[in-house]
Amino acid sequence: MRRFILLSSTLLVLAACSSADDGGITTTSSSSTAATSSIVSSSTSSISTDIEITEPHANALVTSPLIVKGQARGTWYFEASFPVKLLDGNETEITVVPAQALSDWMTPDFVPFSVALNFSKPATQNGTLVLQKDNPSGEPAHDASVRIPVRFW
Repeated sequence: MRRFILLSSTLLVLAACSSADDGGITTTSSSSTAATSSIVSSSTSSISTDIEITEPHANALVTSPLIVKGQARGTWYFEASFPVKLLDGNETEITVVPAQALSDWMTPDFVPFSVALNFSKPATQNGTLVLQKDNPSGEPAHDASVRIPVRFW
């Protein structure tokens, strides 16, 4: 009976932990076998082992210019940049601007980046900020992106 209670308590704790607020940040990467997607908890906006966003946080109220800052591994860049898109609530592209590496990008280490997105306020209240790994080869196996929900002010 004690084992049953202990096991039940453990399962309840695990269930409570897994249903905690995830902040809505989604990372997606493709591989030759299958695309994988995971939602990551984000009070620090740490997305994955390849990219970290410090601004903006998930569900932040944003205005123009939207400043996006963080760091990504050198493998996310091509010619010192990677694309950053802002979508409205209907997934319509509002703007695309390249995030620029702020130091040498030809490294497997993290490289800081910054980008300012100028835009007109869309008709929808919500949108998505999409940071895409630059993939000059076009090979789906090398695709990766991070989607951050935002709210327009």
